[in-house]
Amino acid sequence: MKGLAFTSMRVGESYRLINFGEVSEFKLVEVLNENDYKLQDIHTLELYNMSDLVTFGRGEDFELRELFQ
Repeated sequence: MKGLAFTSMRVGESYRLINFGEVSEFKLVEVLNENDYKLQDIHTLELYNMSDLVTFGRGEDFELRELFQ
Protein backbone atom coordinates (compact mmCIF):
# COMPACT_ATOMS: atom_id res chain seq x y z
CA MET A 1 0.00 0.00 0.00
CA LYS A 2 1.32 3.41 -0.97
CA GLY A 3 0.41 6.69 0.67
CA LEU A 4 -1.54 7.16 3.87
CA ALA A 5 -3.20 4.67 6.19
CA PHE A 6 -6.94 5.10 6.80
CA THR A 7 -6.21 5.83 10.47
CA SER A 8 -4.22 8.95 9.56
CA MET A 9 -7.19 10.59 7.77
CA ARG A 10 -8.78 13.62 9.48
CA VAL A 11 -12.32 15.01 9.31
CA GLY A 12 -12.53 18.05 7.03
CA GLU A 13 -9.47 17.13 4.94
CA SER A 14 -9.56 16.14 1.26
CA TYR A 15 -8.03 12.97 -0.19
CA ARG A 16 -7.49 11.09 -3.47
CA LEU A 17 -7.94 7.32 -3.53
CA ILE A 18 -6.82 5.18 -6.47
CA ASN A 19 -8.10 1.59 -6.46
CA PHE A 20 -8.42 -0.80 -9.41
CA GLY A 21 -7.74 2.11 -11.81
CA GLU A 22 -10.57 4.28 -10.47
CA VAL A 23 -9.73 7.66 -8.97
CA SER A 24 -11.93 9.13 -6.23
CA GLU A 25 -11.42 12.58 -4.73
CA PHE A 26 -13.35 13.24 -1.57
CA LYS A 27 -13.59 15.13 1.70
CA LEU A 28 -13.82 13.15 4.95
CA VAL A 29 -17.12 14.15 6.58
CA GLU A 30 -17.43 11.75 9.51
CA VAL A 31 -15.75 8.74 11.10
CA LEU A 32 -18.49 6.11 11.37
CA ASN A 33 -16.43 3.46 13.13
CA GLU A 34 -12.89 2.10 13.19
CA ASN A 35 -13.23 0.67 9.66
CA ASP A 36 -15.62 3.02 7.83
CA TYR A 37 -15.95 6.70 7.01
CA LYS A 38 -18.61 9.01 5.52
CA LEU A 39 -17.17 10.80 2.47
CA GLN A 40 -18.31 13.61 0.17
CA ASP A 41 -17.14 13.66 -3.46
CA ILE A 42 -15.42 17.02 -4.05
CA HIS A 43 -16.71 17.24 -7.64
CA THR A 44 -20.34 16.05 -7.39
CA LEU A 45 -20.94 16.57 -3.63
CA GLU A 46 -22.40 13.03 -3.49
CA LEU A 47 -22.18 11.34 -0.07
CA TYR A 48 -20.96 7.74 0.22
CA ASN A 49 -19.02 5.47 2.58
CA MET A 50 -15.41 4.36 2.30
CA SER A 51 -16.65 0.76 2.38
CA ASP A 52 -18.27 1.43 -1.03
CA LEU A 53 -14.85 2.23 -2.53
CA VAL A 54 -13.11 -0.87 -1.17
CA THR A 55 -15.97 -3.38 -1.51
CA PHE A 56 -13.92 -5.56 -3.86
CA GLY A 57 -10.69 -5.27 -1.88
CA ARG A 58 -7.54 -3.34 -2.56
CA GLY A 59 -5.96 -3.52 -6.00
CA GLU A 60 -2.24 -3.51 -6.77
CA ASP A 61 -2.54 0.22 -7.57
CA PHE A 62 -4.20 1.10 -4.23
CA GLU A 63 -3.00 4.51 -3.07
CA LEU A 64 -4.41 7.09 -0.63
CA ARG A 65 -3.00 10.64 -0.69
CA GLU A 66 -4.02 13.92 0.92
CA LEU A 67 -5.06 16.72 -1.45
CA PHE A 68 -3.57 20.08 -0.53
CA GLN A 69 -5.73 23.00 -1.55
